[in-house]
Amino acid sequence: MELSEALNNRKSTRHYIDKKVDKSLLDEMLSAANLAPSWKNSQTPRFYVATGEKSKNAVREALPEFNRKNSENASAYIVTTVVLNRSGFDKDGTAVTEIGNGWGYYDLGLNNMALLLKATELGISTLVMGIRDGEKLRKEFDIPETEAVVSVIAVGYTDSEIVRPKRKSVEDFAKFYEE
Repeated sequence: MELSEALNNRKSTRHYIDKKVDKSLLDEMLSAANLAPSWKNSQTPRFYVATGEKSKNAVREALPEFNRKNSENASAYIVTTVVLNRSGFDKDGTAVTEIGNGWGYYDLGLNNMALLLKATELGISTLVMGIRDGEKLRKEFDIPETEAVVSVIAVGYTDSEIVRPKRKSVEDFAKFYEE
């Protein structure tokens, strides 16, 4: 699959069928995520993958009702976190720019997009959910305080045709300076 095809085919899926995603495919998705660039190669994104019923139920319990419904029958949930105070910081702990930990979140976004595009290439559907109970997830998956819980990605298969909402034109979000 060409990159443009993966970009055009990637959509947020809110209906999953009861079909397991093989661990080898999850490994491929995570390996693709790991290829994304990061601040000074700090590689601060972390992924906690729930594939068993107990761990998936724990993730579902940390989601609001609408996200539970949107991700029902997902084969796996990937809880994404970022190690704080490394990306965007000097070795002495001083922030290099005014956005500080923003660089870690930026890096995680790059990782997540690579993961989503690889999933699309593999024929796997995803949904990124930002509304979640981070503390509940931290406790369930023993996530250290040095990491910020950012999102939950539902992973699975769909039999629904998904229509992407209209996108803005380039003129709506980009400015070109030709002088």
